[in-house]
Amino acid sequence: MKRLLLSLFVLIAASVTIISCGGSGNSSSTAHKPSGLTFRVFISNPLFPTGAGATGTSLPVLNIVDALHDILSTSVVALTGASAQPGLMALSPNLKFTLVYSPTGNSVTVIDNSTEAVATASGSTSPLPPFALAGATESIAVSPFTTSAYVAVPTAPVSGQDPGAVEVLNLQSGGIEASIPVPGAHFVICSPDGNHVLVFSDNSDTVTVINTIQIGTATDPRSYITGFDRPVWGIFTNSAAAYVFNCGAQCGGKSAGVSVLNLGSSTPASTTPVTAATYGLLNGSTLYVAGTAPPNPPGTNTCVGTNTAATTCGTLSVVDTSSMAIIRTAVITDGYHDRMQISQNGQLYVGSHSCTNISILGGEVRGCLSIYNTNSPSVVIPQNNGDVTGIQQITGRDIVYVVQNGGLQIYDTDTDQLQATPNDTQNNNGQVDIVGQLYDVKLVN
Repeated sequence: MKRLLLSLFVLIAASVTIISCGGSGNSSSTAHKPSGLTFRVFISNPLFPTGAGATGTSLPVLNIVDALHDILSTSVVALTGASAQPGLMALSPNLKFTLVYSPTGNSVTVIDNSTEAVATASGSTSPLPPFALAGATESIAVSPFTTSAYVAVPTAPVSGQDPGAVEVLNLQSGGIEASIPVPGAHFVICSPDGNHVLVFSDNSDTVTVINTIQIGTATDPRSYITGFDRPVWGIFTNSAAAYVFNCGAQCGGKSAGVSVLNLGSSTPASTTPVTAATYGLLNGSTLYVAGTAPPNPPGTNTCVGTNTAATTCGTLSVVDTSSMAIIRTAVITDGYHDRMQISQNGQLYVGSHSCTNISILGGEVRGCLSIYNTNSPSVVIPQNNGDVTGIQQITGRDIVYVVQNGGLQIYDTDTDQLQATPNDTQNNNGQVDIVGQLYDVKLVN
């Protein structure tokens, strides 16, 4: 029987996400939720049908799912505007807002989780207009104060300089309050105290540090830390230190590794070599690092020792942070890894995009999702094709929501299989069928 263990410990352990900016959160008020649900998941869906048959149309929405019973709500969060196409979502650390990126038009809409509608400007009843970005983004970080958000735009035009900037969104009054030039800025993370943003740029061995307190002053908020090898991601351990993921050869550099960065230093304190590193998750004193190293020499089968028709595989490295030593590795699916969540019973869900899809009639089927058992090390590759664009562990339940290939799959982490529809529908409702082209998933309570 699934247990509902809504403990603070579990909430903190599951709080590492790709687009949070630190801080702890409390669930938003339930007084004005049209769905009437107290424990909800938002799922971005740009093609939700509003009618039947040939005359039916589609609407860009966030679908709402009852996360206690896995039941689709009849209520939706509607996005308006010709460019609305909900995709990537970023949840504010205090769970007040969900920021929704629309790749058509490159805009960001702010949703008030308490009203399940577009947020209003501070002191006003008028909704915040979408933020128009200077280009496409794959990375948004929301400050723990929920007053600002930082968006990496690698193609943002900058007069007299190479393109790339971090755009600062004002979540209180609306508008972009600053555009900080950082050539090739691709990914951003924010410190738990909100005072610093780390920026990782394409084809660079330098990490740019933005001092958020100096934004808008006469002092340049940027400083630089060198000595990395194509850094692409990081995890803050506190407000003054972080682990930085060096992509290495996978991103055109030399050697992948995990560096220990102390703010205020000019170079990393140390670097632990790993096979590959584009993304990871910190759970207590264990750091999980995923990536896909290019075959060396070219044409080499990197899946040796596994039962797969694929010839290119990724690697999961397990690092003990007390010694920064690798204590275990595992072969996983390949691609560019950028999604990871761990369940309360120790199942690590690792997602990627642009992986090797295998679909053999009557035989092997695999895509971009790997499930690693941290308790008795082993890997399960689910029989589903396609990119993984969203993973969300459901706090207090042995359940993980995965958006893969545009659809939602709900996994039972006790079995590593898709959740089956039980006879007792009061427990859960099995799978949730949502029509459209789903992209991301966030637990907003």
